Amino acid sequence: MRALILVGGFGTRLRPLTLSRPKPLVEFCNKAVLLHQLEALRQAGVSHVVLAVSYMSEALGAAMREQEQRLGIRISLSHEKEPLGTAGPLALARDLLAEGGEPFFVLNSDVICEFPFAALAQFHRQHGGEGSLVVTRVEEPAKYGVVVSEPDTGRICRFVEKPRVFVSNKINAGLYIFSPGILRRIQLRPTSIEKEIFPAMAQEGQLYAMELQGFWMDIGQPKDFLTGMCLYLQALRAQHPEKLHSGPGVVGNVLVDPSAKIGANCVIGPNVTIGAGVVVEDGVRIKRCTVLKGARIRSHSWLESCIVGWSCSVGQWVRMENVTVLGEDVIVNDELYLNGANVLPHKSIAESVPEPRIIM
Repeated sequence: MRALILVGGFGTRLRPLTLSRPKPLVEFCNKAVLLHQLEALRQAGVSHVVLAVSYMSEALGAAMREQEQRLGIRISLSHEKEPLGTAGPLALARDLLAEGGEPFFVLNSDVICEFPFAALAQFHRQHGGEGSLVVTRVEEPAKYGVVVSEPDTGRICRFVEKPRVFVSNKINAGLYIFSPGILRRIQLRPTSIEKEIFPAMAQEGQLYAMELQGFWMDIGQPKDFLTGMCLYLQALRAQHPEKLHSGPGVVGNVLVDPSAKIGANCVIGPNVTIGAGVVVEDGVRIKRCTVLKGARIRSHSWLESCIVGWSCSVGQWVRMENVTVLGEDVIVNDELYLNGANVLPHKSIAESVPEPRIIM
């Protein structure tokens, strides 16, 4: 089987992290976002993955050559010269996707969940329609476009954008499987699959919805990246508790790379991910944070709801909170307070940031 992953965006919502590397290569729970998806696809029997790329495609290409060897699957890059939306990339990669005449998966690169690819393929074969999409339940459907489908068959009747009255609490989860016939519907131009292609398919009775079991998150912005991390660690606790860190000062679900060093009298957790080569000095308190590869948190600092970028240095007695995000190689001097700061790469912070703002 084949799959197309839409990785063409600029990753603007996840800046400043995406100023240093493409979003699919940012580590989520100590593994590049894209790797979570590639490994799940391979497990479901996918042998060829096409990446629809534009921004920083050289970095992606180099990283994928390494993964091809490791995973034993073929990875091709399909280059967009101009942004083609969410359907245009299917037309651009038409020849690769149609090869063999089998159904193929399509997914957004921002989605994290327990990827149900094998179940989705089976569901698609059973109903025999042209397309199947995964839906997930949300608590506030009025914020989203919702999917209205027949309860027994899953056949999609219509889509309703931000409903004022309750019609459904299921939203499109950004994971699809299509029969090659869909390619006849899509022209090589900027096209939205959600707004232009799906409504026509639903009208013809060719589109079906399968409900996702377990957690789901679009991790395209820092606040949701951290929420997604909490959900992922919770799922890890249920399925592979041996992968989580335990020991003195560890509270709740904590993931620590074996090469990281944690000092004495620290309290780490709940919901913390510590990357490769990270050094956490004595007496540090960290909760609900991701600390990326090579960063150093100096003694007696206090961090909550933060993302600390690669190779950053956070000084002693620093307090950071409220979705503060440090880009790559940022230095925060001792005894400062950062509240919701968004700091671009290679900056040195010498004074406190008491109100949320971008430091350029």
